[in-house]
Amino acid sequence: MDESSSLKKANQLMAAFHAGRPSIGAWQMLPGSNVSRVLARSGVDWVLVDLEHGNIGGALDCGAHGVLIPLLRTTDEARQVVQSAKFPPKGRRGYGNPFTFERFDPKGTSIQYLQEANDAILTMVQIETKEAFESIDEIAGVDGVDVLFIGPFDLGNNLGHPILNGDMSPELKAAIGKILAATKKAGKKCGILATSGEQGRLYAEQGFDMISVTIDYSTLETCTEREVRVAKGIRASRP
Repeated sequence: MDESSSLKKANQLMAAFHAGRPSIGAWQMLPGSNVSRVLARSGVDWVLVDLEHGNIGGALDCGAHGVLIPLLRTTDEARQVVQSAKFPPKGRRGYGNPFTFERFDPKGTSIQYLQEANDAILTMVQIETKEAFESIDEIAGVDGVDVLFIGPFDLGNNLGHPILNGDMSPELKAAIGKILAATKKAGKKCGILATSGEQGRLYAEQGFDMISVTIDYSTLETCTEREVRVAKGIRASRP
């Protein structure tokens, strides 16, 4: 499919991938479209709405530009994800909402969406289980999987090397490096969850393509606490 299609142009994460630059995003866990709007105005390339137990087809029918599937375990599961996210002949997704295309192009048509969606929507899987880590080369090679996204906290727990007080073990760092290398070898994009902009910058320097640098509820708490301390005249503690 031509990369100049209007659906592809509307997908900012895909545009960043094609431009060869790291894409910076935010993770939304608080419900509500207004939260999405606020995060979208913050300068990020993408906002990921956490619906861990949601439905792939339902999310795409709402106009999502991609889906990220958590807790992937096997290569077969990765293939099933692709089947659920793609229209025939690449998959088995059914045509649901006739207005989905408006989330890509207000002037588009449902026929255009059916013709272009398979190439304009990103299918992403989250690597955070021991089983997925042990099958990383096979999963990275699944046709139709565009992005492998690392969940470092769950991955650390499942590998027996949890992140404690923000400290990551050498073993977990090595595992993350192995996933990144396998993803690049397969010609796919690799994403990861960072806990700060500083860590996100380091991940970008390592070659990660998609980096979440904030989670809405933690940012809300941190910013509110800071302003309350200022209002009360409490000086910030120095190391």
